[in-house]
Amino acid sequence: MAVVRSRAPEYDRVYAGREDLRELLALIDTLPVTGDVLELACGTGRWTQALAARARSVTAVDAAPEVLAIAREQTVSQMVQFIQADVLAWRPPRRYDTVFFAFWLSHVPPSRVPDFWDTVATALTPHGKAIFIDNGPAEAAGEEVLADQSAPAVRRRLNDGSEYRIVKVFHDARTLAAGLAALGWSARVQPVGDNFIVGLAEPPADSG
Repeated sequence: MAVVRSRAPEYDRVYAGREDLRELLALIDTLPVTGDVLELACGTGRWTQALAARARSVTAVDAAPEVLAIAREQTVSQMVQFIQADVLAWRPPRRYDTVFFAFWLSHVPPSRVPDFWDTVATALTPHGKAIFIDNGPAEAAGEEVLADQSAPAVRRRLNDGSEYRIVKVFHDARTLAAGLAALGWSARVQPVGDNFIVGLAEPPADSG
């Protein structure tokens, strides 16, 4: 979490510098975001605002107080509730129609993926859906990928010169869909352009 806290002021600059990311935000309007929405790893609220325009309510969770402070400043909707919690440890106290996460799944260590998806399943209403957006394999070309790590990782350098090693899994759409199927999910994962993937997943029938 240290890199998230240190990088908080830099997060939105990425969107300012990349047209493909700004275009990706418009994808929300084509996705079945409905009802009460749980957003995991909301960051600075860039996606939270788009979700609020489609949802009845949004509960947005992140572990870093620095990014949550920015998200609160940028979000004018009264239907959004922010919660500070470790997404991998937190357990939702209620169910939601939609669980959404953008650029988060790639940071979940492979060993914790089954537990993470179990949490998502228990957070969904019987007819709820998980929607996610992330980097695709092509994005690895722009990262310093580290070899011989216990989990896939990259090195990130911030503007202040500090360096961090972070978990980063560049998921292939087909492989990810197959992995979700093995966990009992019904999922469609598709590439978006050259650099991103978008997924829509329904939990196992017995998850409720």
